[in-house]
Amino acid sequence: MPFSHHSHSGQFCPGHAQDSLEDVIRTAISKSFTLFALTEHMPRHDRDRYPEESEAGSTLQKLIQNEADYVEAALTLREKYQDQIALPLGFESEWCGPHSLELIQRSIQKHPFDFFIGSIHHVAGVPIDYDQAGYDRARDLAGGSDEKLFEQYFGEQFEMLQALRPPVVGHLDLIRLKSANPDIDWHSMPSVWTKILRNLDFVASYGGILEINTAALRKGMAEPYPRSEICQAFLQRHGRFCLSDDSHGMAQIGTNYEKLLPFLERNNITILSYLTHVIPSGNARDERFPTLSIESVAVSEVAGHETLNKA
Repeated sequence: MPFSHHSHSGQFCPGHAQDSLEDVIRTAISKSFTLFALTEHMPRHDRDRYPEESEAGSTLQKLIQNEADYVEAALTLREKYQDQIALPLGFESEWCGPHSLELIQRSIQKHPFDFFIGSIHHVAGVPIDYDQAGYDRARDLAGGSDEKLFEQYFGEQFEMLQALRPPVVGHLDLIRLKSANPDIDWHSMPSVWTKILRNLDFVASYGGILEINTAALRKGMAEPYPRSEICQAFLQRHGRFCLSDDSHGMAQIGTNYEKLLPFLERNNITILSYLTHVIPSGNARDERFPTLSIESVAVSEVAGHETLNKA
């Protein structure tokens, strides 16, 4: 401990993150991480690129080559640092609509990934966490209110979950980031809450894991993704949780982990899951990812780590 299941580097996420992949890994080692998953973004169709990528002249073919370069570098670095840290190899999916499915399946089939994160950063084809203008545009397309946009977000998220069954579900309630009330209690919108519960039911049904993602704290919110009421509902469904810092460079590794213990305690989360790379065996849990091992650890066993207790 500590662990993180979600990270990015400036080397393979240019314009959106900082630092080389090796420097990121070395920083995680220096902070006594025992497991640090590598999860750069997958390629996306040209229409789904972020503004910074369009400005840099990225194309689908360039993003496909970037992914191949990432995998090659990650495998080399995993071998180099194998005695110091566990480095599961993954990617963060980008569900921008059903047209994304082919690219996601291509990534899974083409490269030796241990797992992937199922994320949604777009609604109605518009990025909802990049800037306020994008969020406002998506809200207008969804019907003109935050509530309507929330409903569409969790609806599109459900499509992603059904199509992909991701081993880890990323920042489940990311949609609140640019909203009028980022610390909204989801119970206050029954129509939205119903959709959230439906999504949690599905994740629990196939054994998916929710990440508790501290990026929300870094961005000024009172609780990580997802909020307490979602964690409690998932716990009632016997769901599993893992930890993520969603770091975008050396400076963000382990950020706000010291706030995790009180959050876990308030929500009666006593067991955490962690994912790691193993030599393939006949006992694979998921035929798509035969090198993935899912283990559990008691929160009480890791509570004393300095990263979770720093001043």
